[in-house]
Amino acid sequence: MIDTLLSLFDVPALRTVAPGAALLGAAAGAVGCFAVLRRQSLQGDVVSHAALPGVAVAFLLGARSPVLLVLGGAVAGWVALVLVGVVGRGSRVPADAALGGTLAVFFGLGLALMQRAQKLPGAGANPLDRYLFGQAANLREPDLWVIGGVGALALFVLALAWKELKLLAFDPDYAASVGLPVRGLDLLLTTLTVAAVVIGLKAVGVVLMTALLVAPAAAARQWTNRLGVMVLLAMGFGAFSGAGGTLLAHHLSAPLKAVPTGPTIVLVASVVVAASLAFGGARGLVWTAWPRPVKQDG
Repeated sequence: MIDTLLSLFDVPALRTVAPGAALLGAAAGAVGCFAVLRRQSLQGDVVSHAALPGVAVAFLLGARSPVLLVLGGAVAGWVALVLVGVVGRGSRVPADAALGGTLAVFFGLGLALMQRAQKLPGAGANPLDRYLFGQAANLREPDLWVIGGVGALALFVLALAWKELKLLAFDPDYAASVGLPVRGLDLLLTTLTVAAVVIGLKAVGVVLMTALLVAPAAAARQWTNRLGVMVLLAMGFGAFSGAGGTLLAHHLSAPLKAVPTGPTIVLVASVVVAASLAFGGARGLVWTAWPRPVKQDG
């Protein structure tokens, strides 16, 4: 049985793509738990769209390596979220309007810069539309190192600041009252969200990366009320979605004529969410609707 499963991955492309997608799903799932619990899931959408002009600017400045392009996207995504915070605190603009407006402005700027960048010599060898729509099948070993390195660093930071981030997620007012640097912790979570999103742009793309950030966390929330267990489950669901979606897309491509990997990963994550919403042991619809015996005194 195990040999049969391993043989499914015994394809040169999957030896790079499947581990990369699994690492991406695990990192995004862990960070996404805090976004879901704090009701800030839209932040991932803003970061993914805002990263596009950063990637394009890095390309225009001569960057061609995955590390430099991802770094450009990270800077732009971080600036976008900081701008949202400044607008929210310094004006009467509602938070959702600030998020939506920032997303639209940065995304429009990114599309314009991409058109300019694609006209440069050598652009054909580094098509930026991969970062827009995703192309997981083209992940190479340097991409794998970027995803693994940044993802591991994000998880390490989460572990170091676990107690403080846990308190911030559930009771920010109490965290402030006991002297924790709430604004600094919020900025740290913003940075971790940016890191988790930008490393997945090439694999899943701007349009779908938010789903990989939110879906594993939303699924894990249906199974437990403990944050530690939720994070571990989200990492598992994310890794399963990444590797399983890659495997499914590869083996369906022959009969169905080139099934895209990124959307398939998101579809697998969506199936995990649907199953969790139905059967999750803590909040699933089946278990909450199931009649429970009433305890009687005596």
